Amino acid sequence: MDKVFSADGTAIAYERQGSGPAVVLVGGAFMTRGDSAALAGLLAKHCTVITYDRRGRGDSGDSPEYDVQREVEDLDALIERAGGEAMVFGMSSGAVLALEAVARGSAVSRLAMYEPPFITDSSRPPLPADYVAHLTDLVTQGAYGDAVAYFMTAAVSMPAEAVAGMRQAPFWAGMEATARTLPYDGQVMGDTMSGRPLPADRWRSVTVPVLVGSGDAGAPHVLTGARELAALADNFTLHIFPGQEHSIGPEQLAPVLTGFFTTGEHA
Repeated sequence: MDKVFSADGTAIAYERQGSGPAVVLVGGAFMTRGDSAALAGLLAKHCTVITYDRRGRGDSGDSPEYDVQREVEDLDALIERAGGEAMVFGMSSGAVLALEAVARGSAVSRLAMYEPPFITDSSRPPLPADYVAHLTDLVTQGAYGDAVAYFMTAAVSMPAEAVAGMRQAPFWAGMEATARTLPYDGQVMGDTMSGRPLPADRWRSVTVPVLVGSGDAGAPHVLTGARELAALADNFTLHIFPGQEHSIGPEQLAPVLTGFFTTGEHA
C-alpha cells in the first residue's frame, strides 16, 4: 500500500500492480480497494492497475466537509501518480463518479462503467427527496447500522424483512465500517435516481470512448438507465453481459475490460 495526497491534503491509500497502460478502478458504495483485488489481478496481466480506498474508507483519510469535487481531485491525484493520464473503470455509483470526473476535465483517455444505478423510469420507486439528508442525519448520530439498512431499503429496494436478517450476518460489520460514506455516494448520484430521464447535456463534455456495461438479469431499471446513458452520444457504447446481475464476477468483467482498454474492442 502507498498513499498520494489529494488537492485538499487528504491522504488517499492505493495499491499498484502490473505493467502497461494505467487503469484506475473506482469502487461503488461500501467498496474498498480490497473488493477490486480479484479484478485488478486479472487486468494486471495487460495493464498497470491502481486500486484505491475512496475518501473516508479503509486506509484513506477524509475531510470535515464533503463535496463531489474533492473525490474528483482524489482521482486526479491518482492519475497524476500514474503518469498524468489513465483509463478508468467505475462500478455502480463509482461509475457515475468516474463519469463526472471525465466531464470535469480529468485526464482520462477511456472510461468503462458497469451498472451506474440510475432510476429513470417507473419500474421501481425513486429515491425519497430527503434521501441524502436522512442518511447524513443517521451517520451524524453514529447510527451506522440504521444508515446501512436505510440504504438497502431505499436505494437498493430490498424488503425490510430481508435487511433485518442481514444485520445478523458476519459481513454486516464491514458494511457499517464504510457507512459514513453512504451520503457521499448519494451526492455523487445527485438527481439521477429520481425516476426522470437522464439530462441530455449533463455529460456533453465527455468526448473520450465510454463503454457502458450492464447485465440483463438484474433490476430492469438499471439496464434501462444504461441504455439511456449509452444513447446520449456516439462515443458511448452499450455492452450487455448476458445472465449477469449487479454483483458480476471479475472473470466476466475482465475479458471485456481488457479488450476495451488495450485494443478498443469489447465483444
